[in-house]
Amino acid sequence: MEINPFSNPYILASVILTSILQLLLIYVEPLRDFFSTHYLTFMELMICVGFSALTFVWIELEKLFIRWRRNTQH
Repeated sequence: MEINPFSNPYILASVILTSILQLLLIYVEPLRDFFSTHYLTFMELMICVGFSALTFVWIELEKLFIRWRRNTQH
């Protein structure tokens, strides 16, 4: 059974809100000073996005493997 990742609006909203809050902590100076974060360059930000994407790809590959394994055992 496949579930559309956009079918749950609460999860989608929480991911968007969390991403926005994290970006605010990095790029809004008063928040950056208060939380002692530092400005990320575009390349550093892309590295973070890349590692997040790798996690997503890993999970999807794991699901494919489990599905394949189930189909070959029957």
